[in-house]
Amino acid sequence: MDLKTGDAFVEGSGDPAVRVIEIKKSVFADNDIDADNLRSELKEKGVFLLNLMSAPGSGKTTTLIRTIDILRQKIGVAVMEADIDSDVDARKIKEATGVQSIQLHTGGMCHLDAGMTRQGLDNVDLDGISLVVLENVGNLVCPAEFDTGAVRNAMILSVPEGDDKPLKYPLMFTVCDVVVINKVDVMPYFDFDLERCKEYIRMRNPRAKVFPVCAKTGEGIEAFARWILDEVDNWNKR
Repeated sequence: MDLKTGDAFVEGSGDPAVRVIEIKKSVFADNDIDADNLRSELKEKGVFLLNLMSAPGSGKTTTLIRTIDILRQKIGVAVMEADIDSDVDARKIKEATGVQSIQLHTGGMCHLDAGMTRQGLDNVDLDGISLVVLENVGNLVCPAEFDTGAVRNAMILSVPEGDDKPLKYPLMFTVCDVVVINKVDVMPYFDFDLERCKEYIRMRNPRAKVFPVCAKTGEGIEAFARWILDEVDNWNKR
């Protein structure tokens, strides 16, 4: 192997036999271009795209329902639910809030990229919509690697998952503009130190906003919703 060029050589031949292509780098670069183009298109339409990520069981959909109940009184909202299979979450959002909600099946993929996000948006009626929330596949690894074209990235960390998750999944916390810490009502029953978790988050991303919430009771949801409304308003003023 030629370490400078990436060419592989057959012993004794002296000629390149196999050229090694850095596919991962190429895929990410192409996706970043697609994502930037998608953001520009959404900007022209006055639509703010929020990418919401978390591990399974964090209470992402319940938190989203609580948040939408506040947001829909102020702005037009639509939701795209991503999952490997089923339409459970999309139905739940639609029935609970009444807002436009579609399900994206990833065909086994553990993430969404800009192209997949665009396909979903092509099936959303954006007339009167100021905010589209993309609820990404439940996963703390793959979704963080791909730019979906969103204006902002948010993630939900639940108390039962532990306060050390920013140390274990650095990229997820690095790319997120806001971290919602859910299920604070059960904090007394878990070895979860809120201040220590905030410190770990700051280690990964000093600029990240942190909102402790309880989706079950609604505690803290208004502050998160207000942050979203401010971001949408700032986006439209740029």
